[in-house]
Amino acid sequence: MTRVLVADETWIATALLHREQPHRSDFTVGEIVQRAEQAQAAGEGRLRPGVKVHAYEHCVANKPPSPGRYRMLVETAKGRRRLFRPGDPCHAERRSGKDVPREDEIPPAYQGLLAWYRTEYAGRGGQRETDPILALSGTGKAIWTDEDADAYVERLREGWR
Repeated sequence: MTRVLVADETWIATALLHREQPHRSDFTVGEIVQRAEQAQAAGEGRLRPGVKVHAYEHCVANKPPSPGRYRMLVETAKGRRRLFRPGDPCHAERRSGKDVPREDEIPPAYQGLLAWYRTEYAGRGGQRETDPILALSGTGKAIWTDEDADAYVERLREGWR
Protein backbone atom coordinates (compact mmCIF):
# COMPACT_ATOMS: atom_id res chain seq x y z
CA MET A 1 0.00 0.00 0.00
CA THR A 2 1.23 3.48 -0.85
CA ARG A 3 1.01 6.46 1.47
CA VAL A 4 -2.60 7.47 2.22
CA LEU A 5 -3.57 10.73 0.53
CA VAL A 6 -4.86 13.48 2.81
CA ALA A 7 -8.06 13.63 0.73
CA ASP A 8 -8.61 9.90 1.31
CA GLU A 9 -7.91 10.33 5.02
CA THR A 10 -10.59 13.06 5.12
CA TRP A 11 -13.07 10.82 3.28
CA ILE A 12 -12.37 7.92 5.67
CA ALA A 13 -13.02 10.12 8.73
CA THR A 14 -16.29 11.42 7.27
CA ALA A 15 -17.41 7.93 6.22
CA LEU A 16 -16.69 6.63 9.73
CA LEU A 17 -18.82 9.40 11.23
CA HIS A 18 -21.72 8.60 8.88
CA ARG A 19 -21.50 4.88 9.56
CA GLU A 20 -21.23 5.37 13.33
CA GLN A 21 -24.01 7.98 13.47
CA PRO A 22 -26.46 7.12 10.67
CA HIS A 23 -29.16 9.37 12.17
CA ARG A 24 -27.06 12.45 11.42
CA SER A 25 -27.11 14.00 7.96
CA ASP A 26 -23.92 16.05 8.26
CA PHE A 27 -21.01 16.94 10.53
CA THR A 28 -18.96 19.99 11.41
CA VAL A 29 -15.49 20.30 9.96
CA GLY A 30 -14.21 20.10 13.54
CA GLU A 31 -15.91 16.72 14.04
CA ILE A 32 -14.37 15.41 10.81
CA VAL A 33 -10.90 16.59 11.84
CA GLN A 34 -11.30 15.06 15.31
CA ARG A 35 -12.43 11.72 13.83
CA ALA A 36 -9.47 11.76 11.43
CA GLU A 37 -7.16 12.25 14.39
CA GLN A 38 -8.75 9.27 16.18
CA ALA A 39 -8.73 7.02 13.11
CA GLN A 40 -5.06 7.55 12.25
CA ALA A 41 -5.73 6.21 8.75
CA ALA A 42 -2.36 7.45 7.54
CA GLY A 43 -0.65 5.66 10.43
CA GLU A 44 1.61 8.57 11.29
CA GLY A 45 0.72 8.76 14.98
CA ARG A 46 -0.64 12.28 14.65
CA LEU A 47 -3.06 14.26 12.52
CA ARG A 48 -1.57 15.60 9.34
CA PRO A 49 -2.12 19.36 9.02
CA GLY A 50 -3.77 19.11 5.59
CA VAL A 51 -6.88 17.29 6.83
CA LYS A 52 -8.59 20.46 8.03
CA VAL A 53 -8.09 22.40 4.79
CA HIS A 54 -9.22 19.36 2.79
CA ALA A 55 -12.43 19.20 4.83
CA TYR A 56 -12.96 22.95 4.43
CA GLU A 57 -12.33 23.26 0.71
CA HIS A 58 -10.09 20.84 -1.22
CA CYS A 59 -12.57 17.93 -1.04
CA VAL A 60 -15.81 19.93 -1.26
CA ALA A 61 -17.69 19.22 -4.50
CA ASN A 62 -19.91 22.30 -4.48
CA LYS A 63 -17.02 24.78 -4.08
CA PRO A 64 -14.63 25.98 -6.77
CA PRO A 65 -11.49 23.79 -7.01
CA SER A 66 -8.54 25.00 -4.97
CA PRO A 67 -6.33 23.46 -6.29
CA GLY A 68 -7.58 19.85 -6.40
CA ARG A 69 -10.77 18.72 -8.10
CA TYR A 70 -11.87 16.22 -5.46
CA ARG A 71 -15.60 15.86 -4.88
CA MET A 72 -15.62 13.71 -1.78
CA LEU A 73 -17.69 15.98 0.47
CA VAL A 74 -20.62 18.38 0.08
CA GLU A 75 -21.06 21.60 2.02
CA THR A 76 -24.55 21.46 3.54
CA ALA A 77 -24.22 24.71 5.52
CA LYS A 78 -21.35 26.94 6.55
CA GLY A 79 -18.81 24.73 8.32
CA ARG A 80 -20.86 21.54 7.82
CA ARG A 81 -20.12 18.62 5.49
CA ARG A 82 -21.36 15.20 4.46
CA LEU A 83 -20.12 12.62 2.00
CA PHE A 84 -20.73 13.32 -1.69
CA ARG A 85 -23.37 11.20 -3.43
CA PRO A 86 -23.84 10.79 -7.18
CA GLY A 87 -26.28 13.50 -8.28
CA ASP A 88 -25.21 16.02 -5.64
CA PRO A 89 -24.47 19.60 -6.66
CA CYS A 90 -20.96 19.85 -8.02
CA HIS A 91 -18.86 22.76 -9.29
CA ALA A 92 -18.43 22.41 -13.07
CA GLU A 93 -14.63 22.15 -12.79
CA ARG A 94 -14.89 19.25 -10.33
CA ARG A 95 -17.21 17.00 -12.38
CA SER A 96 -14.44 14.56 -13.28
CA GLY A 97 -12.81 14.66 -9.85
CA LYS A 98 -12.22 11.72 -7.55
CA ASP A 99 -15.23 11.07 -5.30
CA VAL A 100 -14.12 7.97 -3.34
CA PRO A 101 -10.71 6.53 -2.50
CA ARG A 102 -9.35 3.67 -4.56
CA GLU A 103 -9.33 0.42 -2.61
CA ASP A 104 -5.60 -0.11 -3.10
CA GLU A 105 -4.84 3.39 -1.76
CA ILE A 106 -6.34 2.98 1.72
CA PRO A 107 -5.43 0.66 4.62
CA PRO A 108 -7.16 -2.75 4.63
CA ALA A 109 -8.88 -1.84 7.91
CA TYR A 110 -10.88 0.86 6.09
CA GLN A 111 -11.56 -0.87 2.77
CA GLY A 112 -14.94 -2.08 4.04
CA LEU A 113 -16.07 1.55 4.05
CA LEU A 114 -16.08 1.49 0.25
CA ALA A 115 -18.64 -1.33 0.12
CA TRP A 116 -20.70 0.38 2.85
CA TYR A 117 -20.61 3.63 0.86
CA ARG A 118 -21.75 2.01 -2.40
CA THR A 119 -24.47 -0.21 -0.95
CA GLU A 120 -25.83 1.78 1.98
CA TYR A 121 -24.87 5.43 1.67
CA ALA A 122 -24.61 6.40 -2.00
CA GLY A 123 -27.62 4.29 -2.91
CA ARG A 124 -29.91 6.19 -0.51
CA GLY A 125 -30.88 8.70 -3.16
CA GLY A 126 -34.50 8.70 -2.01
CA GLN A 127 -33.54 9.74 1.50
CA ARG A 128 -31.68 12.84 0.39
CA GLU A 129 -32.70 16.13 1.88
CA THR A 130 -35.57 17.68 -0.08
CA ASP A 131 -35.17 21.18 -1.43
CA PRO A 132 -37.57 23.29 0.68
CA ILE A 133 -38.74 25.31 -2.33
CA LEU A 134 -39.39 22.22 -4.44
CA ALA A 135 -41.22 20.65 -1.49
CA LEU A 136 -43.87 23.39 -1.86
CA SER A 137 -44.84 22.08 -5.29
CA GLY A 138 -48.57 21.35 -5.34
CA THR A 139 -49.25 23.11 -2.04
CA GLY A 140 -52.63 24.83 -2.10
CA LYS A 141 -53.75 22.83 -5.10
CA ALA A 142 -57.00 21.84 -3.35
CA ILE A 143 -57.99 25.51 -3.04
CA TRP A 144 -58.47 25.74 -6.81
CA THR A 145 -60.15 22.40 -7.52
CA ASP A 146 -63.63 23.89 -7.93
CA GLU A 147 -62.68 26.99 -9.97
CA ASP A 148 -61.44 27.20 -13.53
CA ALA A 149 -58.35 29.43 -13.90
CA ASP A 150 -59.81 31.39 -16.84
CA ALA A 151 -63.09 31.97 -15.01
CA TYR A 152 -61.15 33.22 -11.97
CA VAL A 153 -59.17 35.75 -14.03
CA GLU A 154 -62.34 36.86 -15.82
CA ARG A 155 -64.04 37.42 -12.45
CA LEU A 156 -61.07 39.49 -11.23
CA ARG A 157 -61.19 41.69 -14.32
CA GLU A 158 -64.91 42.47 -14.06
CA GLY A 159 -65.49 46.20 -14.06
CA TRP A 160 -62.01 47.13 -15.36
CA ARG A 161 -63.37 48.53 -18.61
